[in-house]
Amino acid sequence: MVNSEKERVSLLFVKALVSRGSVDAVSQQMASHPQYLESFLRTQHYILHMDGPLPLPYRHYIAIMAAARYHCSYLVCLHSAQFLRAGGDPLWLQGLEAAPPRLRLLDHINKVLAHQPWLTACSHIQSLLKAGEQCWSLAELVQAVVILAHCHSLCSFVFGCDTDSDLAHLAKSPNGTPPTFCPFDAANGNANVPQSLRQPSEHITRRRSLDSSCDMVCLKERIQKSQEEQEKREERLLQAQTLQQTGSRITTSLFLDVEDEEEMLCFADPSRFITDPDFCYQEFARRDEDHLQVLRVQDYSWEVHGFSLINRLYSDIGHLLDDRFRSVTSLPSLHSADLKRAIWNYIHYVLGIRYDDYDYVEVNQLLERDLKLYIKAVACFPDVTKTPVCPLSWTLLKASERIHVNLLIMEARLQAELLYALRAITRYMIA
Repeated sequence: MVNSEKERVSLLFVKALVSRGSVDAVSQQMASHPQYLESFLRTQHYILHMDGPLPLPYRHYIAIMAAARYHCSYLVCLHSAQFLRAGGDPLWLQGLEAAPPRLRLLDHINKVLAHQPWLTACSHIQSLLKAGEQCWSLAELVQAVVILAHCHSLCSFVFGCDTDSDLAHLAKSPNGTPPTFCPFDAANGNANVPQSLRQPSEHITRRRSLDSSCDMVCLKERIQKSQEEQEKREERLLQAQTLQQTGSRITTSLFLDVEDEEEMLCFADPSRFITDPDFCYQEFARRDEDHLQVLRVQDYSWEVHGFSLINRLYSDIGHLLDDRFRSVTSLPSLHSADLKRAIWNYIHYVLGIRYDDYDYVEVNQLLERDLKLYIKAVACFPDVTKTPVCPLSWTLLKASERIHVNLLIMEARLQAELLYALRAITRYMIA
């Protein structure tokens, strides 16, 4: 990255450090595209922290529910910690059955949007808006749908980039770290990077090599210290779990500091926040009744229909989302405009969306088979319990180019899910 881009990323990271005390692993992965990162963070901050009809704990719990559909422990852990910091009831984290009835009502539409969004119907919207005492307002539901779609698509990015949850701790600013320091400088070989923050260039993979200058004595001391810290954590975790089992409402933060609290939450089984675990993605193109479910863009598009509706029901979010869509497709890249469009349209195709003015022969011409398999896996079933098979052609690409592809997948998936949800809301409003 040129200096101006590094400064831009540094500023974004400093803002994150000030507001949250850390820079999450997702932001670190996206830092190779600062223009997009800024747009992404602005949107995410708006839907999770700024003014809106839903209370802050509700927003993070909805994010937990969304991430749990794909067993994404990283996002479940992240939003569980933010849920507690926002004043959420720790007992809700015992599972979906412990959450308020209004949140449990979202379980069905969460399941449908995550795995088979083309099934989203007017009846799903009606059942939530007319649920008696537990009913949702239209404004609340729209914000909830945006959070669900945002987190479902973010699971695709986490899965595609193999984001490791322990990377979230790498960017915490130690005493004496210059505020303009960019954590990616370590990977770029910047000699001015503080020694305590230096990481091997393969920091985005699960394998890490030991510092070659560390001798056996140093290694034994580190192992012993790690074991002692782990024993202390286990003891505090046991105390916290005992309190939960006895029904105490005392927050776990009485026993855990921030890092330990997040670590405890990382051990939580995401499956406790979902029902019907066997409901999953099915091949859209091979279903006999698909001709009745296809969403044709000339009938319902983001530009003509979705943008105006969502902006009217949830102020300013349409502009923020539109900026994300435009930003990711306009990023400087080695990928041609035709290739980027092929990726975008192929993702919409496997999710049941068709462009009548597009020649789908281009998809097979521009996308190799292994790349298509990868794109489909990341877009349609980004389950972190599985391992994505990276295309052989990726070995020749820079990390930033691979991340760009994953950003395209994420945003195309996000737009597709929003189109189905907004079409259902439109049908409810005119019924």
